[in-house]
Amino acid sequence: MRPKQTLLLGLMLLVPVLAFLFLKTFGTNRYALPTYLPDRVDSTQVGGKWQRDTVFHRIQLPPVQSQSGRAISGRDLADGLYVANFFYTTCPGACPQVSSQLQRVQEKFRREPRLRLVSFTLDPAHDTPAELERYAEQYGAIAGKWLFLTGDKSALYRLATDEFRLPPPQGVPPGLEHSQQLLLVDRAGHLRGRYDGTSAKEIERLITEIGVMLYSYDLEQPGR
Repeated sequence: MRPKQTLLLGLMLLVPVLAFLFLKTFGTNRYALPTYLPDRVDSTQVGGKWQRDTVFHRIQLPPVQSQSGRAISGRDLADGLYVANFFYTTCPGACPQVSSQLQRVQEKFRREPRLRLVSFTLDPAHDTPAELERYAEQYGAIAGKWLFLTGDKSALYRLATDEFRLPPPQGVPPGLEHSQQLLLVDRAGHLRGRYDGTSAKEIERLITEIGVMLYSYDLEQPGR
C-alpha cells in the first residue's frame, strides 16, 4: 500500500475515534444551576482526607391555604419544582405585571405535572381564599397548577424574610413593600434561581432553567 493511501486510511479511522472522544467529553449537558442560600460549611473525612461541603438552606413552608380553601404544606410541593412569588391582590404596580408573566410560564409548562406556580399573599386580611379565587380566575390559573396561598400574616412575613431571605415587608397596603422577584425552588427545597418577574427576558431565562432542571431529573431516572 502506498504511503499516501496508508495515511488517508489512518485519518479515516482516526476521525470517528476523535469524534467519539469529543462527544464523550463535551457532549453532555454541563449547564448547571447554582444553589442559593448557603447555611454552613461542614467538614467530612473521606479516604483519610478532610473535604469541605456547603450545606444549603431548605425552604420550609408554614401552614397555608389555597384559593380553593385546601390546606397546603411543603409535602404537597416536594415532587417537583415550583416558582414562588409574593404579592397582594390590590397591588396596583408590579404585581399585575408579574402575574401576567407567570401566565406565560404556566402556558409553557401546562402539561408538565412536575412544575407548579405558587403565589403567596402578603395581605391575608384582605386576600381570603374567595378573593384569591377571583384573582386566580382573572389570570386564568389552572386549578392545582397555579396556587394562590394565604395564611397567618406573621408566618407569611417570616416565610418571605427568613426562608426566602427577601427584604422585610413594611407596613400594610397601600404602603406594603413587596418583591417582584420570582424564585425557583427544587424538589429538595433548595433555592435554585432568582428572576425579575417584570422582565420578559428574565422570564425566558426562567423558562430555560426550568427546562434544565426537569432534564436533570429525567437523567436521574433508572434506565436513562
